[in-house]
Amino acid sequence: MAETSNTQHVLKSQANWDALYFYQKSDVIYQLAFAFCDRFIHLYKDRTRDQVIQAARSCKQNIVEGLADGVASTEMQLKLLNVARASLKELREDFEDYIKSRHLQFFVSGEPRYADMLNYCRYHNRLSDYEPFFAQWTDEQMCNYAITLCHFIDRMMMSFLKKLEQEFITEGGIKERMHRARTGYRQKQDERLKQLEAELPRLKQSLAEAQAEAAKWKAAFEDLKQRALKMYYGKEEEIKRLKEQLGEEKL
Repeated sequence: MAETSNTQHVLKSQANWDALYFYQKSDVIYQLAFAFCDRFIHLYKDRTRDQVIQAARSCKQNIVEGLADGVASTEMQLKLLNVARASLKELREDFEDYIKSRHLQFFVSGEPRYADMLNYCRYHNRLSDYEPFFAQWTDEQMCNYAITLCHFIDRMMMSFLKKLEQEFITEGGIKERMHRARTGYRQKQDERLKQLEAELPRLKQSLAEAQAEAAKWKAAFEDLKQRALKMYYGKEEEIKRLKEQLGEEKL
């Protein structure tokens, strides 16, 4: 049976996370963090290296897992995306601490380099836009770009979470959707049953009328048949009699 337009669905559509800007930027921030650690943080002497990489990875992976879980559970999606935001904030804090501890400079509003960085991070989302600079930027530049990307990702994710929050309020979670879908299905079955029960007396009446009509036509057919047979046998008898008369005359 084809689904009608008002069919209730339990599962939601799968989000294409690769098309979302905050996911694209999270991929950039992970690769940037990895390249940054590889160039500027000692492999064995500084534990910050693992923390930075893991925080960046946690952000990206929890976005993917959250959006995938959103097919069934909006609640789980909200939780995992918020975990991604928490990891992002941890990552931003690590980059800020690096600048402070090394007495480097934050790019601030009013500086040409700040405006250039802000515009670049706002309008560029793909890894291919940033990767050529990973081997060229200084640690100060990489930190500032990373911090700016973190701000953009966080702002975009908050907008997305607000949208999910509204959907959760209006549509509920999977239990509510399951209940609505099951209730809707039962209601349709009940309506169909009532419709069939209401149609049954009419169908019985139509059947009785059809049977009566069929009986009338059967009787008419039998009458026509008998009259035709009577005429046939009468003509046959007449032919036989005429033949006999003709035979006697010849004699």
